[in-house]
Amino acid sequence: MPKFIYKAVDDYGRFTKGTLEAQTFVHALEELKGQGLWVQKLADPSTSILHKEITFGGPRVKTAHFTVFCRQLSTMYKSGVSMVEAFNILSRQTESKPFQKVLRHIADELQSGTQLSVAVGHHPTVFNSVFTSMVSAGEASGTLDEMLERLAVFYEKEHYTREKVKSAMIYPIMMGIMTVMVVTLMMTFVVPRYIANFQAMGIPLPLPTRIVVRISDLVRMYWYLIPLLVIVPPAAIHALKKSPGGLYAWDYIRLKMPVFGKLSHKQSLARFSRTFSSLFAASVPMLQAMTIVSSVVGNEAIGRVIRQSREGLRGGSSVAEPFQSSRLFPPMVVQMMAVGEKTGTLDAMLDKVADFYEAEVDAMADRLKALLEPLMIVILSVIIGGIVLAIMLPTFALMDGLQN
Repeated sequence: MPKFIYKAVDDYGRFTKGTLEAQTFVHALEELKGQGLWVQKLADPSTSILHKEITFGGPRVKTAHFTVFCRQLSTMYKSGVSMVEAFNILSRQTESKPFQKVLRHIADELQSGTQLSVAVGHHPTVFNSVFTSMVSAGEASGTLDEMLERLAVFYEKEHYTREKVKSAMIYPIMMGIMTVMVVTLMMTFVVPRYIANFQAMGIPLPLPTRIVVRISDLVRMYWYLIPLLVIVPPAAIHALKKSPGGLYAWDYIRLKMPVFGKLSHKQSLARFSRTFSSLFAASVPMLQAMTIVSSVVGNEAIGRVIRQSREGLRGGSSVAEPFQSSRLFPPMVVQMMAVGEKTGTLDAMLDKVADFYEAEVDAMADRLKALLEPLMIVILSVIIGGIVLAIMLPTFALMDGLQN
């Protein structure tokens, strides 16, 4: 019997790995799910690397492509197009070649009689646990068309919110890169040529000019360190996020950053509310839903609170009660959850919370963009203007000397 290597997450959010004997890949996946594990990687070590990649699920797909796919799949299925035909059509018209291979592979599995939830479960890097769980719930309840519509709305809102945040962040990043490039160019080529002329004429250099000259000398001497200043911080953050403790520390710090921390916090709360609402509406078991939400919320600090709340729920508390002790969940969110739980409308309340925070992210991203554009221009102007003024000061001194 073949042996499979797996990596998974249990109900407590702990990572586990090992080997498993099963007749087929599908049997291995179903057995691990039966143990309450959320599979992140499953492969047969006896096969080739190429086969492993295809079996495991292929490459990741851009959010934009996946969002369009969800809307098209929902529309086609509601129109009466069979699932096999829908996947074949979508595989031909998607712009992503890796996604084409995944969709064709799923279409072949559906043709052979495999359930959609099992087929997409073979590709966890493309179809995450939210998609798989909601499709599985739709198949079990006979409401697959409704679940696909919910998934389409879910990913459209998620994609829109994410793009808003990216648009607010990209301008300061680009301006920062431009500032570093311009300053480096001036310090390396412009400043030395001007200062060399003044030194040849024996003109004494004012203090601001001497400071700029010293910085210029350091840049020319240690120019090879400049790329490291750009590469090392992201690499260090990436290494820090490899460990659970480091990931928690970084995500907590990220929430506390000035301005951008609030934006990230609101985005995480919107994702939490929208995902939890979608899973609850799909009748996914509460503990299972909280496990999924904690893994896809996008912030380990908030994810840890959700996992702790899940343990409280397992111990008999209400859904909202464990969240009350956390400062990461505003009172409004907790109160809305409590009201929804008491009235049996938890999904509707969470939808309202998600709408509120998505609107907040939208408005805040627009404000940040409007504020940062002139601010970054002023900062760039001050830096460049300061350097130009410093190298022009000896010229003013020379002109005063000539007039005298």
